[in-house]
Amino acid sequence: MAGAAKDTPAEEYRLSICSKLCYAIGGAPNQVAGSAAAFFLQIYLLDIAHITPFHASLVLFIGKASGAVTDPVAGFFISKSRWTKIGRLMPWMLACTPFTVVSYFFMWYLPPFVSGRVAWYLTFYCLFQALTTLFQVPYSALTMFLSTDQKERDSATAYRMAMEVLGTLIGAALQGQIVASAHVSHHCTVNPPGNTTDSWHHPPSFPDPSDPLSPQAKVYMIAAGVIGGVYLLGIVILFLGVREKDDPYALNSDRAIPFCKGLGLTMKHGPYVKLTASFLLISTAVQLEQSNFVLFCTHAADLRNHFQYLVVTILVSAAVSIPFWQKFLQRFGKKCAACGISWMIPFAVMLVTIPNLILAYLVAFVSGLSIAASLLLPWSMLPDVVDNFRLQNPHGKGHETIFYSSYVFFTKMSAGIGLGISAAGLEFTGYKPGICRQSNDVILTLKILIGAVPAVLILAGLFILLFYPITEQSRKETKLALEELRRSHQSTENLDDHKEDTSV
Repeated sequence: MAGAAKDTPAEEYRLSICSKLCYAIGGAPNQVAGSAAAFFLQIYLLDIAHITPFHASLVLFIGKASGAVTDPVAGFFISKSRWTKIGRLMPWMLACTPFTVVSYFFMWYLPPFVSGRVAWYLTFYCLFQALTTLFQVPYSALTMFLSTDQKERDSATAYRMAMEVLGTLIGAALQGQIVASAHVSHHCTVNPPGNTTDSWHHPPSFPDPSDPLSPQAKVYMIAAGVIGGVYLLGIVILFLGVREKDDPYALNSDRAIPFCKGLGLTMKHGPYVKLTASFLLISTAVQLEQSNFVLFCTHAADLRNHFQYLVVTILVSAAVSIPFWQKFLQRFGKKCAACGISWMIPFAVMLVTIPNLILAYLVAFVSGLSIAASLLLPWSMLPDVVDNFRLQNPHGKGHETIFYSSYVFFTKMSAGIGLGISAAGLEFTGYKPGICRQSNDVILTLKILIGAVPAVLILAGLFILLFYPITEQSRKETKLALEELRRSHQSTENLDDHKEDTSV
């Protein structure tokens, strides 16, 4: 069984492949569930739960905001946690997982009442977001406590990103295959008859909103139960396969940085501010693509019979390209690799202007490449920022969770705002749940949300990243300086121990 290691010798900080795999698998369930929610929650609320787009926007925004607010709160309490036999971060992940599974299941349950349904989904989506945050913050910070070697941490991050993309693929594939029947109606043909009938504009076979046992509602609950089982499997593998190591740079006498002071120092740290500003825009663009892609395929591109396969294409492309991006950033640098995020822009614009099945699969493939880069890079660059901060503040510890929690806070808040605005835009343009063909205003809105808005956000994020100051050369210098700091700490502690032995 895995435990926590303190005062581990330097030569033992090399990670085994098994440890990297167990670490990566432990984070996959969050991505499985997050992927299912990102691609299908909005269309579930609109077409299965029969919630208006305005109320759906409230659920999505407030849910994301609750998760974002939980991030600094989680960072505060985790930074105050004491070391236990299984570490400082592991107990948080173990404790929150069962509650996460319960909240996730009820998030996809169709209650028998209609009037309070918005409150139901708002409650359980907020709980789910808050609980996943309580898992994700310590899990992300755990990267810093796996090894002191930057290459080992980057390698562990690459394993993690590959497994998280695979988890995203599994989530979308499971959800897509299980619930596809809930959104494919034989009444809605790809090409409507010349004399458009009223049935083309009215709900053909969508569930009775008061029937929680309708076939459409059942398939969503089945999918939720399967993904809940994945959560439990993942936490068991993480606990058994990963050893959390205490802060290798800090002296025993060093005190943890107070949370408020640490947060203030974090917000003033230039590399962190630029990295966060860049990737909160990029992550918002990716979130908009994910949440509106199924709606776009269903209502704006006449691809309602292909959306689940297009989603799988995106995620397979992302999963298989993670090793490529890891090699690319090692050879050409992390800032250079960020250019790959922009590859999706011209292809997405082409799909919006020329909806075509073959082009759609090409766009899905290229989008997967860009999404993989956008997932890998921030989590590979954030440890470099933490190391840079450690070098400037050598006598404090416990700041890692502050960096990771505040980063997730900003990205979640920006994604929540983006999702809220997109759903509100559908409400404003007259989206009607369950009908075969939406109005031209709704179709135009979906095209803008898939094409123009993500393109602007990605370009703005990449522009900010140009001013990110940490280069490959500065990373090497920081690594050498931290190694020297660690050796001086070890020699200081050995000297103190010798003095104590002499006095005795």
